[in-house]
Amino acid sequence: MAHGLRGRSAELYRVACEVIPGGVNSPVRAMRAIGRDPVFIARGEGPWIEDADGRRYVDWVCSWGALVAGHAHPAVVDAVCAAARHSTSFGAPTAGEITIAQAIRARIPSAEMVRMTSSGTEAAMSAVRLARAATGRETIVKFAGSYHGHVDGLLAEAGSGLATHGVPASPGVTRAQAADTTIVPWNDRSAVSRALASRPPAAIICEPYPANMGFVAPEPGFLRFLREQASRADALQIFDEVISGFRVARGGAQERERVMPDLTVLGKVLGGGVPAGAFAGRSDLMRLVSPAGLVYQAGTLSGNPLAVAAGLATLELLDSNAYRRLDRITETLARGLEATAARAGVPIQVPRTTGLLTVFFSAEPVRELGGAKAAAVQQHARFCRAMLDRGIYLPPSPFEAWFPSLAHADEHLEQTLTAAEQAFAEL
Repeated sequence: MAHGLRGRSAELYRVACEVIPGGVNSPVRAMRAIGRDPVFIARGEGPWIEDADGRRYVDWVCSWGALVAGHAHPAVVDAVCAAARHSTSFGAPTAGEITIAQAIRARIPSAEMVRMTSSGTEAAMSAVRLARAATGRETIVKFAGSYHGHVDGLLAEAGSGLATHGVPASPGVTRAQAADTTIVPWNDRSAVSRALASRPPAAIICEPYPANMGFVAPEPGFLRFLREQASRADALQIFDEVISGFRVARGGAQERERVMPDLTVLGKVLGGGVPAGAFAGRSDLMRLVSPAGLVYQAGTLSGNPLAVAAGLATLELLDSNAYRRLDRITETLARGLEATAARAGVPIQVPRTTGLLTVFFSAEPVRELGGAKAAAVQQHARFCRAMLDRGIYLPPSPFEAWFPSLAHADEHLEQTLTAAEQAFAEL
């Protein structure tokens, strides 16, 4: 039974359900996973958001990681306003597109050339198409629990067994499209080897730091193993760094792990809160993309001036001091959550890296999707509702990550941990 809304939010939700499927424009916003109706947000500033009824929350979602500098950062707002005064879109080349491509190339180790898109989903779809064209193969290997946008061929789920062909995960996805995807468990080397041997793929695509089954880190050496296996199979390695790109380090997970993919998918932080994505990689591969080559990809709003301005302003904020601060905030939060849960006798796991963490209600470490699903979902739902009641806004799903930002300060950590201590005690 969903917890109902009151006041302005209740009225907005009622009207939204009449004109928007489920009342929301992306499923996780519905908050059904935690048994309540969605919160309608009116404004945000720094680490805060305010709902339609004037209630304020410390925000640990931050537009699902896009707002690494927090809400309405003055430098980002000023950049967007300045760009908008010259027009919001041209559908023609601009100097800003060159500047942001150069900024990506300077940061992402594997990026020799860049193509902008308007979303991470578009970028992932385009990278997969490019991999198929470059290799002449059709199969893609992906990992159970990893999300690469709602592209038909990647919106597939595994059946039983260690390595299975995909079956449709949604009505409207054909069996033929899903069958071109082979799904294996994350961190399972044997399953990867068997999948490559049975059906050599065009590419192995992965989130190097998966954050769509909750944050589940790669085991030591696993990403290097994937790189070696892809090369041995004459397949491409695609890193989906939509979440980890520019968040966990200046050069993303590939910089931290010192593993070079052939292609990289980017989004979220790249747009600074404005819709933007990109795929990048080796120049010989990227030159296959139209109009340089025959692999078609297009987008009217790709590299639009607002996204470019917001993205560049955000990237300029991310120096070495920013990453040290982000790391400290994340570690302080994670350790505090572990300590408060321990005092309440609630078993949790808090895997984390710079700017990214998840709370699993589990006594055992989580290493793949099965472990994430085995965590206590109802405890997570009760915890999230209790935190929301205390002014702390968390991801309303047990399979999502928290996103610390540069706007969070000690006072917000203290407020969050005080609320968590009370919420854990209720559990």
